Amino acid sequence: MNFQNLKTELKEGILFLKVSRPEKLNALNQETMEELSACFDWIDTSKEIRAVLLTGEGEKAFVAGADINEFLSMEDEAIGKKLSRRGQDIFFKIENNSKPVLAAVNGFALGGGCELALACHMRVASENAQFAQPEISLGIIPGYGGTQRLTHLVGKGKALELMLTAERVDAKTALQIGLVNHVVPQDQLISFCTALLEKIVAKPAVAVARTIQATNDAGKANGFESEVSNFAVCVTTQDFKEGVSAFLEKRKPSFQGK
Repeated sequence: MNFQNLKTELKEGILFLKVSRPEKLNALNQETMEELSACFDWIDTSKEIRAVLLTGEGEKAFVAGADINEFLSMEDEAIGKKLSRRGQDIFFKIENNSKPVLAAVNGFALGGGCELALACHMRVASENAQFAQPEISLGIIPGYGGTQRLTHLVGKGKALELMLTAERVDAKTALQIGLVNHVVPQDQLISFCTALLEKIVAKPAVAVARTIQATNDAGKANGFESEVSNFAVCVTTQDFKEGVSAFLEKRKPSFQGK
């Protein structure tokens, strides 16, 4: 697919997706948000795409936030609700995508950029990465799911501290509080993330998708029932039979994604 503010490249089942507005530190304007929406619709239905590596153009920023210039149009509560709900809907497409989405955070992940990273299934940060939810300094709160996902990842007390102070968190601290999975040198970020996704792509696709779905339901009222249902679906797949047979025969399994 062709986009104005996104770059895509598919290699061996992994889609390398880059937010590309380097002159604006990859800030999310509404055009870019709508492109992300369309892109993740495509990703979810594509048979060729098995995983997604999401990053930002250049070494300074993953995504430095929302495009503040567009905030000038928010004059009443109805417009604020519309903007927040649309952002949440788009980021739900990422969180609920059947393909694993890994954020390679290269530099600033601030405001909406931090929320974008939070919506991904996993996060790897370069050593120069910085995270923040600084919306309170503008007189607002995170509106694209940040209050919920940040709390889920780092706990209520730490999430409130970060949102109420607007303080930035460096990569080392982000790792300590559970905001990211790994921290690596800048020049190793993409290769590390690629290797991690290659391990996942080698696994049975249905089981990968069902693991994501069940894990997204963790903590919800239907969480355990979701696990039961998704487990049951996996039992019916050819890859399940292949995995069991390979284990018993002491050989490497050959998964077909069926």
